[in-house]
Amino acid sequence: MAGSTADLLSDKRMGATQIIAIALCVLLTALDGFDVLSISFASPGISEEWNVSRGALGIILSMELIGMAIGSVLLGQVADRIGRRPVIFLCLVVMAVGMYAASLAGGIKELSAYRFGTGLGIGGMLACTNAMVAELSNDKYRKMNVILMAAGYPMGAIAGGAVSGQLLAHYDWRSVFVFGAICTATLLPVVYFFIPESISSLVTRRPEGALEKVNTILKRMGHEALERLPEIDTSAAKVGISRLLSGPLLRVTLLLTLAYFAHVMTFYYILKWIPKMVVDMGYEASSAGNVLVWANVGGAIGAVLLGLLTQRFNVRWMMMGAMLGAFAMVAYFGSGHADLNRLSLVSAIAGFFTNSAIVGMFALAASYFPSEVRAGGTGFVIGMGRGGSALGPIVAGYLFQSGQSVQLVSILMAAGSLIALISLLILGREKSVDA
Repeated sequence: MAGSTADLLSDKRMGATQIIAIALCVLLTALDGFDVLSISFASPGISEEWNVSRGALGIILSMELIGMAIGSVLLGQVADRIGRRPVIFLCLVVMAVGMYAASLAGGIKELSAYRFGTGLGIGGMLACTNAMVAELSNDKYRKMNVILMAAGYPMGAIAGGAVSGQLLAHYDWRSVFVFGAICTATLLPVVYFFIPESISSLVTRRPEGALEKVNTILKRMGHEALERLPEIDTSAAKVGISRLLSGPLLRVTLLLTLAYFAHVMTFYYILKWIPKMVVDMGYEASSAGNVLVWANVGGAIGAVLLGLLTQRFNVRWMMMGAMLGAFAMVAYFGSGHADLNRLSLVSAIAGFFTNSAIVGMFALAASYFPSEVRAGGTGFVIGMGRGGSALGPIVAGYLFQSGQSVQLVSILMAAGSLIALISLLILGREKSVDA
């Protein structure tokens, strides 16, 4: 994960430059969290103004998720070639433009295109910030910092959702995207001045003047300069993908990918459709946004708690318990509830279970893939699994359009977590690296 940075920063004290940069990466992940769910907050207003069918709304809700899947792979590769920092900056520009353009959209096709473009930036951003946080950290705090970064995603949805609720009480759905565009654009100069390039990326790519650039960053961090760049081993990267899809790792790769794909369908069903379902239950759009905020409050708590518990308990069994809880609470949410307080509570508990299992996938992948293919294996599982994030809202939309009840659709979509649970149960037959 950290590549050569592990040799350079693993045992060194983390200085202010690293801490500030990591904090900004957490903030960028929080921004991603809001940008992804901005369409969810806006969806009741969009549906009402344009008279959008539920099937079409499901496609709109999934467009940035499709963009994210593509962006994380394509822009992640670009970042490996030209560096993390320029791609992070590029993604911010794409996101700011996409969010503002969405506020100007005059129809479904136009809005879908803008959301797809925004998703490209979000996907590339997530790929870069995950690597950047790991590569800026030392051994002592690396795992905690990655967990904090993951928790930033629901935190952004909480803060953005609270603001969106106020905006929707006074303005139309376009205000949500304008707010997101302003927040995104504001971070451009901050990222430019306070996030340095990844030392690991410089060591691996070795651009012209790499040693001087590395030493400049090390000096900025308060560390000693290098006399020469460390040697790197490229043999593992050449055989990584082939190892994932053959031999004993094939079964592990397929089961982990299936688990993530299935569970993320459930995860994004509840996150994307909460506002619309709550409005259909008879509540105001601004109140529906607040219910989604509580789902992310639960998600943030679940992410941090599971991350801390991984130090003492078996990750696979905790995730299986979380997936069982996710199935039960997502299905229960669809039964409808007498008041917003009950809806918010159920939403928070559902978010707790669904998001903790999402975060746990990173730790689980790390325990089953050997070190030489760990980053590639995790990337493959998460990248391929993101197909489920796009498919979930679409499938739910067409189920709703076919006349199925909220209760039945919720049970069917919650079944993704059960499929994931079964996949992890079968995975138990395989021996993890940590065993």
